[in-house]
Formats: sequence, structure tokens, C-alpha cells
Amino acid sequence: MKNGHFASCRAPLLACMALAVAVTASVAQTPAPTPAPSAPADAAPPAAAPESETLKPADLAGRPALVIHSSANWEDGYAKIREGIEKLRAAAQKAGLKPVDHGMAAFTETDDAGFKFDAILPVEPVAKPSLPDGIILGETPAGKAIKFTHTGSYDDIDTTYDAITAYLDEKGLEATNIYLEDYLVEGKDASDQALKADIYVFLK
Repeated sequence: MKNGHFASCRAPLLACMALAVAVTASVAQTPAPTPAPSAPADAAPPAAAPESETLKPADLAGRPALVIHSSANWEDGYAKIREGIEKLRAAAQKAGLKPVDHGMAAFTETDDAGFKFDAILPVEPVAKPSLPDGIILGETPAGKAIKFTHTGSYDDIDTTYDAITAYLDEKGLEATNIYLEDYLVEGKDASDQALKADIYVFLK
């Protein structure tokens, strides 16, 4: 595997591959219509998941954001991510800053025990806000990336990352050691099926 950084079960990279896998499985399980004995219907072309809907290239520009550095083990990872994002929301409100996007997490290191990450909250541009210790005004990650989408509980996101890693290997793509989860819909906890996240894999 080219992306050694993603060697753990949580191997870092993307998410819409899970969506592609789900669509493919759904298609495979749908029985073909039985033709009428007297006049068989023309066979419909096989359904396929449009690549444009399951992965999209992106060229992300850095945007002003509140950032807090943190770490977590895998068991309580999502709770720590939400905790970091909530701290940023509270700091933004206290400083009079307006959030302009969803909460995010940029993962910088992973191993078998856990990971290091930056919780991120994009905000309107402002000069030198007053912020609590540990929270800085920085930028969202920037660069060329591929965007995937994960829908379902955070507990199940490992399956998405496994599929993403396989996709990168198949295509011969090399990723940097940073990947970004953008929480379009935050789950209340790691088991909440309402969660939806875009995952950006930055390419070398």
C-alpha cells in the first residue's frame, strides 16, 4: 500500500467510496425484471454509480478559521472531535465572530492507539480577535484534493476509509499525511446514523 500513513484500520483518505460501494451493492441486490412471455422487454442498461456523484476533484483555498490542536484514542475519537468544535463555537460567540461553515477536523497523525487532529471552525475574516488559550486564528487546509462523502454513523466510517485506501491504490494516487472531515450533519454521538461528512484527501 503506497499510503503507509493510513496503515491502521482507520487508514486515512476519503469517503464517497463508501457511497459508491453502497450504490453498487444496492444495484447488485436488485433483481432484473422478468420479461413477459409474449413480448420480452428490451433489457435496460446496467445501472452504475456516476463517478461525478461519488468522488469529485477539489482545489481548496485556505479560509480564516478558528483552530484548536487536540488528540484522541479511537474509542472516544468522535466525542473529542465534537468537544473541540463546540469549544470553537463558544470562543467564536464570545469574540463576536460569525461562523461561515460547518465544523471540521483535519487529521495530522494516526497510529494504532489514536490520532492527532485540529478541530476547525471557518469564520468571517477578522483582525486579531481575543481568543482563549489554546485556540488560534488560522486557516482551513488548502491544496488539491479529492472529495468523498460518508453517510451513516461515525462508528462505521472505518469501512469508508478502507474503501478509500483501496481506491487510491487502484488508481496509483498518493496522498499527503493530512485529510479533512467536513461535518455537513453532525451526529449526536458516534452511533448516530444521521451523520454526513465530506472527506477531503489531499494529493501529492
